[in-house]
Amino acid sequence: MERILIRGGRVIDPSQGLDDHIDILIEDGKIAAYNPTARGDERVIDARGKIVSPGLIDMHVHLREPGHEDDETIATGTRAAVAGGFTSIACCPNTDPPIDTPATVEFVRQKAARDGHCNVYVIACVSKDRKGEELAEIGQLVAAGAVAFSDDGAPVYDPELMRRAFEYCLMFDKPVCNHCEIPELTRNGVMHEGLVSLILGLPGIPAAAESVMVARDIALAEATGGRLHVMHVSTLGSVDAIRRAKARGVRVTAEVTPHHFTLTDESLRTFDSNFKMNPPLRSKEHVKACLEGLRDGTIDVIATDHAPHAKEKKMQELDRAPFGIVGLETALSLVIMRLIKPGILSWSEALAKLTVNPARILGIPKGTLQIGADADVTIIDPDVKWTVDPEQLHSKSKNTPFAGWEMEGRATVVIVGGAIKYEWGGHG
Repeated sequence: MERILIRGGRVIDPSQGLDDHIDILIEDGKIAAYNPTARGDERVIDARGKIVSPGLIDMHVHLREPGHEDDETIATGTRAAVAGGFTSIACCPNTDPPIDTPATVEFVRQKAARDGHCNVYVIACVSKDRKGEELAEIGQLVAAGAVAFSDDGAPVYDPELMRRAFEYCLMFDKPVCNHCEIPELTRNGVMHEGLVSLILGLPGIPAAAESVMVARDIALAEATGGRLHVMHVSTLGSVDAIRRAKARGVRVTAEVTPHHFTLTDESLRTFDSNFKMNPPLRSKEHVKACLEGLRDGTIDVIATDHAPHAKEKKMQELDRAPFGIVGLETALSLVIMRLIKPGILSWSEALAKLTVNPARILGIPKGTLQIGADADVTIIDPDVKWTVDPEQLHSKSKNTPFAGWEMEGRATVVIVGGAIKYEWGGHG
């Protein structure tokens, strides 16, 4: 494995409170030294004018394999991840069959290791077959390598099942990641319930459908001492409930997606199904609340909820098209454009939500550039401009709402385990 010397970059590592211009030596797949004396046999990467960060981590990705390889495969999804700057991802279990047995956990891990693009961690099912009726074999799944538990795509609806999930996962110090939604309130809905849905005559999904379930989960986490992670927060009520729960010492963490802090329900005026997602794009007041939650630390993580769907599935009437968009390759640019450059978050604050925070929640040894750590590194050009061309995306599916957007900033070199896995060549 070649020795790599990253020279002249601004190294920002929130795990160490580090923000300085430092040269980094990578050797034998590890971070070997800061400001070393060069031997002359290193591959030198010129990082002047760039940010050198711990490899980005996305803790909410749908890889679709096994069962939905027409939408995405582990190979294409992990290629998209490194192209977006992510060196580690956690994949959700709403596959076919669902990831509810040690064999399926091992299948995903082995396939990802064989494809060799980035580190893949597995989130396993809370309930058997994701039916919400009977707990999955939590201990066996942890032994097989599961890092968290979720029935994402559907909520853990039964409060008694959720309570027992918290108790079982507590034994292994694993979080329960819930897709917070009350199905009776969202039935047939296609977009946020509000003025725009009224004008368009489209069935709405009320904000309360999320925030009521968030409040329930917080109460159960508080009662059991369990660890709750709220996925894809989108409402003012959810942010407020999480903020108050944290102040009481409840073990709750939360994530928000780039599309939920960038877009509003006004986008649905186009009737373009690439703006259809669950939870839906909300109104400005909810977007403002999500931004404030990011700013004050209520929301710990930025995650993509990368949800690829084959073109023919999205090219249907709005009420028939599936929810979800691809997000791995546009996330970093949206963080730079919408959060860092307007001053909502500093570079260090933003990168913490993309590195050390998800690593701590998942309990994985990533998200740091400390000496001796795995050499997962993302080098970012904060000012480069590029245009989103869906056909240039590495994901197998092209369902992005950002087609044609002029973006600022992106990952230019991505190193995983000491090996260069992606170099941007100036195209999409």
